[in-house]
Amino acid sequence: MMRWRSRSVSFFALVILVGGCTAAHSGEPSSEQPAAADVVKVSTPDTSPRPNDPGLDAKLAPVVSSAVALAEIPAAVVFVVTPSGSWAEAYGTRAFAGTDPVTVDDRFRVGSVTKTMVATVVLQLVEQGKLSLSDKVSKFYPEFPDGEEITIEQLLDMRSGLFSYTEDVSFNETLDDNPGYVWKPAELLAIATSHSPYFEPGNGFRYSNTNTVLVASIAQQVTGETLGDLLQERIFEPLGLHETSFPADGDHTMPVPSPRGYLYGTNVSALQTVQLPDAQLQAARTGALFPHDVTELDPSWIWAAGGVISTAADLATYARALVDGHLLTHEIDRLRIESLGQLDETNPATIRYGLGWMSFGPMIGHDGAIPGFQTFMGREPASGTTIVVFCTMRDSPTGVRPANEIAKNVFRALHEN
Repeated sequence: MMRWRSRSVSFFALVILVGGCTAAHSGEPSSEQPAAADVVKVSTPDTSPRPNDPGLDAKLAPVVSSAVALAEIPAAVVFVVTPSGSWAEAYGTRAFAGTDPVTVDDRFRVGSVTKTMVATVVLQLVEQGKLSLSDKVSKFYPEFPDGEEITIEQLLDMRSGLFSYTEDVSFNETLDDNPGYVWKPAELLAIATSHSPYFEPGNGFRYSNTNTVLVASIAQQVTGETLGDLLQERIFEPLGLHETSFPADGDHTMPVPSPRGYLYGTNVSALQTVQLPDAQLQAARTGALFPHDVTELDPSWIWAAGGVISTAADLATYARALVDGHLLTHEIDRLRIESLGQLDETNPATIRYGLGWMSFGPMIGHDGAIPGFQTFMGREPASGTTIVVFCTMRDSPTGVRPANEIAKNVFRALHEN
């Protein structure tokens, strides 16, 4: 039985601010460091860019060039690794209408690919007995609305019913009007709980950034560590992801080298549609309408749900470890794979969601879409092929997610006879 409206949102926010999350966001090192057995050590192959495989170049270069042009975006990076070779290319410039070319080594905000990392940390904690998938949110936050009914598993597979704070109008107004504002996770959760849930816990599926913010807050509470430290110790360091980082509170800068990120319209207008009206679309195509530079929108607004910065090579390394089961024990990894259901072996447009990751046809990974950047990361277990795409615009002027569209074209080109 849902009792949402009987809870006091302001009281909940106060509990979170002065309770379990306070130490986790103090910026001070924890006195409780993980034991050696808590950190997974992984040996992964070198996926750094090499000279393009001639066969892949002949197959992919014309297809990707056409897809990038059709996307009408300032810049893109495409990185493909197959058992027979690799292929990497960069397109466009770091600044809109600029002259400095983007490179395959540039760093990008990866958006919701971050969710796979956070979920992996949570599943590692499950392996270690520090969490259980059946644990209720109320175990950690007794005052959380309907926390006695929402489980860790439902947070990971987007079946909690929690409203996504990123759909709140006033929240998006703040993103537009005060992009440097530093959000606290408690504020994001308070916005979410000020709205009725989409459905009762477990009675549906709805993608919600609130789920990841909440489960990350729980991970911080049970470990006594910041999310940044957890990602560094459990994902970045074991895999040698030296160009991958999670921004500290209030750090809205991008490491060098990196491109700028752009957005047509506003965050508020995007709640209605991300497709430009015909007149604006024509103006964008003729150069009469410029997109907004949103590179330095403070990433605290997305935090655990999308804050990581990385390179294409690092994400390719991570995708292999993630999908091939190098970050979890066999039992938990098998459970995670089963959460996706039957993979569609032929159609990359078939999307399913599992325990903190997605399948795109036969590929497993995640995409990411935040103002200024759009990312696709997928690996096909059967063939051992990995595709990573970065774009410097979340939505093309026509309203499509450019990295996903480019990745589909790459997949189809690779599977042509």
